[in-house]
Amino acid sequence: MKTDKKYRYRPVLFFALAYIFTWIFWIPAIFLPENLAALFMLLGLLAPAVVSTLFVLLSGSDMLKADLKNKIVGFYKVKWLNVFWGVAVFALIVAASILLSLCFGQSLDQFALTEDFNFSGVGIAGAFFTITIAAIIEEVGWKGYCEDSIGEYMNWFWESMLFGAIWSFWHFPLIFIPGTYQAGLMVNPLFVINFFVSAIPMGFIITWVYLASDRSILACMVFHFFVNLLQEKIAMTPETKCVETIVVVIATVIIVVRNKKMFFETDHVGRLLETKFGEEKR
Repeated sequence: MKTDKKYRYRPVLFFALAYIFTWIFWIPAIFLPENLAALFMLLGLLAPAVVSTLFVLLSGSDMLKADLKNKIVGFYKVKWLNVFWGVAVFALIVAASILLSLCFGQSLDQFALTEDFNFSGVGIAGAFFTITIAAIIEEVGWKGYCEDSIGEYMNWFWESMLFGAIWSFWHFPLIFIPGTYQAGLMVNPLFVINFFVSAIPMGFIITWVYLASDRSILACMVFHFFVNLLQEKIAMTPETKCVETIVVVIATVIIVVRNKKMFFETDHVGRLLETKFGEEKR
């Protein structure tokens, strides 16, 4: 592939615009009627994907454009066994969390499937549609540009830490919008805190899925969908989800220790795109 002028990632500008164009819709949705709020929530959800895509298309970098294309349409590159193990690890996290919660007075009935979701969705087609479209749209935004824009400047360990924190806080306005999963947590401040804290170790796990599948957006979409589905259809109590955060942290430590080279290598720093296309040439 013909190399072009080296592209300089702009993570600060990206996050500023992603936040602005998400929150500019989500904050008004707090005060709007349900049907109109649903539209504003969808527009806000789309913002990171739109900003990400525009950053790539307007970059002037053929490498960056080719990289996004490969990550989206390169279905043949997905290492499905790695995706399966990612989903299996999270299923084990859920099971271990429920079992540990028995020590705190919770019930084995949590292994049952819920009849409905814990939230009403954004209106258009209910909760199932919401978690499906969220998995697709969010990953286009976060993996299309965001994670690489941070990874260009540091190893994947610190990238995962920083991304997890930024991704977590991005959800903040949702706790005030009636009908959202996050708003349902407002019955107890501990549940709200747990939601935001749990996103940070989850950032490590989804980065692991991303890198293990050659930076495939599709792999992350599938994993994100199953995480959302398990979180909603397994009858875990909010108390157990607090226990789950501890289990996720333990799983994250194990994943990082077992993949130290992946998380701590710095060969890609400052030349992420060049390394990518250099590997393809050999």
